[in-house]
Amino acid sequence: MLVSPVTAAERMSKESTHFGYETVPLQKKAGLVREVFDSVASRYDLMNDLMSGGLHRLWKRFTIEQAAVRKGHVVLDLAGGTGDLARVFCDQVGQSGQVVLADINASMLKEGRNRLIDSGVSGNLSIVQVDAECLPFAGSSFDCITMAFGLRNVTDKQAALQSMYAVLKPGGKALVLEFSRADEALRPVYDLYSFKVLPLLGKLVAGDASSYRYLAESIRMHPDQETLKGMMQDAGFERCRYHNLAGGVVALHVGYRI
Repeated sequence: MLVSPVTAAERMSKESTHFGYETVPLQKKAGLVREVFDSVASRYDLMNDLMSGGLHRLWKRFTIEQAAVRKGHVVLDLAGGTGDLARVFCDQVGQSGQVVLADINASMLKEGRNRLIDSGVSGNLSIVQVDAECLPFAGSSFDCITMAFGLRNVTDKQAALQSMYAVLKPGGKALVLEFSRADEALRPVYDLYSFKVLPLLGKLVAGDASSYRYLAESIRMHPDQETLKGMMQDAGFERCRYHNLAGGVVALHVGYRI
């Protein structure tokens, strides 16, 4: 039996991944992403307001509306960072429900914990540090999973989607809000803004231009709308759809475990 030799390019693709436009060893990406968010955690929400002109709040509100969480639901806010979605979900599920705020980055979770405590959230909230690629929850645990602006930072996105599917209850839904591929007419202006204005804002406000240069690059390396929809279907999700927001600059993908 003849076995085709593994080419150098194929071997490299299995051992490396993208960090923005840079090719890095697989095991190195998580640490590089952690450094980015350690650097920007304290100014994260402020920078989101400045970068999007406040639009990120409308995108998240739309995600919350599409989630349609009810009293008694158990919700996982994955890569939830500073907890702006989790805070709303805690009100929606009530004391009979539960919200888990999860992130791989301890600095972001610390910011989220402080903000949620300051806003009076308690009782129905858990905060855990997890890796999205291998979620440490029992199967069929959650009625709803949201992931806002986190998937593009995951090393193995397909593994993360499969892990989300595994811990979702039958009849539950997953929502992935992420930067996507902008409409063609918007791309020249959007590229100029992304690669010139964002790093400058990062330098002036957060004292970190390189992290926001990575942001622009990571968006361009992230799967487009149709590709991500296909990845969700490959992970087992059904009735998958997406909503383009701001001319495709951002897209909300929704999938169900039937």
